[in-house]
This record gives sequence, C-alpha cells and structure tokens, in this order.
Amino acid sequence: MAKTATGYRCAECGWRTLKWVGRCGECQAWGTVEEEGAKGVNVVRAGATTAPAVPIGQVKAEIATARTTGVAELDRVLGGGVVPGAVMLLAGEPGIGKSTLLLEAAASIAERATVLYVTGEESAAQVRLRADRIGALRDNLYLAAETELSALVTHVEKVQPRFLVVDSVQTIGSAQGTGVPGGVTQVREVAANLVRLAKERNMATVLVGHVTKEGSIAGPRTLEHLVDVVLSFEGDRHSRLRLVRAVKNRYGPTDEVGCFDLHERGIEGITDPTGLFVSRRSTPVPGTCVTVTVEGTRPLPAEVQALVARTEAQQPRRTTSGLDSYRVQMVLAVLERRLNAKLGGCDVFTATVGGLKIIDPAVDLSVMLAVASAAGDKPLPTGLVALGEVGLAGELRPVKDVRRRLTEAARLGFTRALVPAGSLEEGGSKRPGQRSLVPVGPVAYAPGFEVVQADNVWDALTHVT
Repeated sequence: MAKTATGYRCAECGWRTLKWVGRCGECQAWGTVEEEGAKGVNVVRAGATTAPAVPIGQVKAEIATARTTGVAELDRVLGGGVVPGAVMLLAGEPGIGKSTLLLEAAASIAERATVLYVTGEESAAQVRLRADRIGALRDNLYLAAETELSALVTHVEKVQPRFLVVDSVQTIGSAQGTGVPGGVTQVREVAANLVRLAKERNMATVLVGHVTKEGSIAGPRTLEHLVDVVLSFEGDRHSRLRLVRAVKNRYGPTDEVGCFDLHERGIEGITDPTGLFVSRRSTPVPGTCVTVTVEGTRPLPAEVQALVARTEAQQPRRTTSGLDSYRVQMVLAVLERRLNAKLGGCDVFTATVGGLKIIDPAVDLSVMLAVASAAGDKPLPTGLVALGEVGLAGELRPVKDVRRRLTEAARLGFTRALVPAGSLEEGGSKRPGQRSLVPVGPVAYAPGFEVVQADNVWDALTHVT
C-alpha cells in the first residue's frame, strides 16, 4: 500500500515545507507550522440553497446601506457608518482605548437599535464602571461577560442584537476547536463562526484584536481576510491623541483617518485637528519645518523636527519617529551627495510632533530643509510651508492635492510656501524659482500668500536661506 504523502503548512501565511520546522520560512512566525496530509478530491453534491438566484437588478441595495454609529470621526473612517452584516476588526495596543471607543459607539447605536457587548477580558462590573464614567448607560445596551463561543451564540439568540461587539476575539474559545484560546487554531475557529453568525442574522459585528510588538495584528493572517473591515487604532499611550485608520474596507475608502481625544470622561472626536501636530513657539528654532500632509480628504499641517549632533562613534545613528525611515535615509543621502552636506560624523534624529505617522512622499522636502537647518544651526524663515517629493537625482517632484494643501496653509496663517516646479499649472508662475502672488485656479489663498517654485534641492535651499 502506498504511503500517504505528508507535508507541513504555516497556519499564518500558508507557506509549505516537507519537514517540520519551528519557525515559518516565509512570515518568520514561531509555532505556526502544522502537519497536513494529502487528501483526495471530495465530490460535492448539490444541496439546499439559502435563497434563489435573482437578476442583479432585483437585489435590494438598501440592505447594504451604511448606518451611522453616532461617532462622526468613526463614520468618516468607515465610509459613512457600519453596514448590516459587516464584520469589522479593530486592532490596537493594550490600553490604548479600543474598549472606550467601542463602548461609546455602542451606546450611541443603542439609542435606536439593540446592542450586545460581550467582554472576555474584563468583568461586567468593570465595564459598567467605565460606562458610568463616560455616560454610556442605555436600556438597549446589553452586557455579557463570556469566554466560550457557545455561550456567546446563546446570548445572541436571546438578545437578537443588531450590533455586536466582541472584546476581544483572542479571549473567546470554542470547544470544537483545538488548542488554547488565543492560539492560531482557536482564533481562526472563533472568527469563522462569528462571521457566519453575522452574515446569517445581518448583524454588524466588531471584533477587538491585539497587536504584536512589531505593530502587526496578532493572530493568523486569515483573520484579516475573513473580516470586511480592518481598523488600526494608533497613538502614544502618554498622549491623549488617538488615530483610527482603515487598513482594509470593502464598503468605503482606506485612506481616511479619524482623530480622537482620549480623556477621563471618555473619548471625543476631533473634527478639526489643526494645530495638534505643529509646535507653538514665539521665535524660530533651527531644525524645524512645517509641511501639509493629506489623509484621505483631510489636509493636516505637520511639523518635522531634526537634530544633528556630532559623534565619535564609528557608525552614526539615524533615528526616526513618525516618519518612514527608508525615505529619511534617502533624503540624507541626497543631502550628502547633491548638496555636499557633511553628515558622516553626525547622529541625525528626525521626528514629527504630536505622534503623527507620515508616509506621504510630500514630506521629503520638509525633512531635507529641517536637517539642513539643524546641520547649519540656522532657522528657516517664519511662516514657511514646504511640500514636495525628493528624487535621487536631487530633483523635486510635484505631489497631489497641492491646492488643498496650500489653501489649508493659508487658512492657518502661513505666508510662504515652497513647492516643486510645475505644481502651479493654472495661473501663477511657470518658471522655477519665480515667486507668485496669484491664486492657483479657483482656490483663493489669503492675501499676500507667496508661492515659490523650485526645480531641485539646490534651488529649494537657496530660496529659504
């Protein structure tokens, strides 16, 4: 009799190997490689259907219409609100405020629909104390402390909620699954059953998840593929500012960001975060430059700070906070090669203000100017905003939404903007380095707002020194 072929497969990413290893060779996760046997193809016969197939024009689209959560900033990220039957995953570090945000949203939804909040990490009394503190007591908001999946399903059948919160998915276990609660197999089993339950009952569901030390969502990667929406809850635990980003969204945009203020009385949305990411000082300081980044449809002024210090170490440090370290290293290389900046014997530290994380290429020019200002110990002109992408040849490349960025900068009182050549294609100046006081297209800037175009990094540095 022929021996059945046996292999091993990673439960996280699906990587396969012929022999068992403790660490996956693809995603580098530990303890996720499991044995799997070669199975024949099972012939599936016709079975009963849940509903007959109908022409697509006869499908009622109103069922999938988003319902507001009552939290404006959360609705912004979700694309208008929660969709009935959608399953969302909210991931973030422990203690960052996930439970507070969801309890606030659950209380708002409970004013017009039945909500079930299942807590597996805290007792019911602890959640009640938080609800008292933030004013989230509602008659239609039901609370249950359970860690067993079958008990959770029983609560859903009795309460019949329209909105379900599971805090958190790592604490719920299933008797049908193998392993301990929080393990790869258990998390996959619990999530699959909750997704099925949400689709059958047309019930919006939110699963709370934790993140690893590297910042990725804990648990199997299949968990992200099962759900419809993946939200990332970010912020510095020593600061009140919190940001919610959509990593995946089947019903809305994935480039929006929601700003929240976490305080003792709960969490509140910040509709106008202007000024949160810019320092307030009376005199200019070397090593600082302001840019305007765009998160979805929202322009956000942000300040980039840099510090250049001499060092005796053989390998100078390059430390970043809130910026893309690879882009910062590229900008430093352009500074040394194209502008002859002497940074080889210096430690270079770059950071953003307020804990904002920027991956927008438009921040390149402000990083370059901030580092050059810090290296020369000379502050940049007051009221300056710089935005543009820096190329390896030293050229400046235009970025998107320049009008929106400049309009926001003018509204906030900035008087001068440095942009790449070609950014002002309607009205204004056409030649690099030429100043323009003419509004760009239909967007009206503040009177006297000056726009300077630069062709390369040398021109940009010349116009601000």
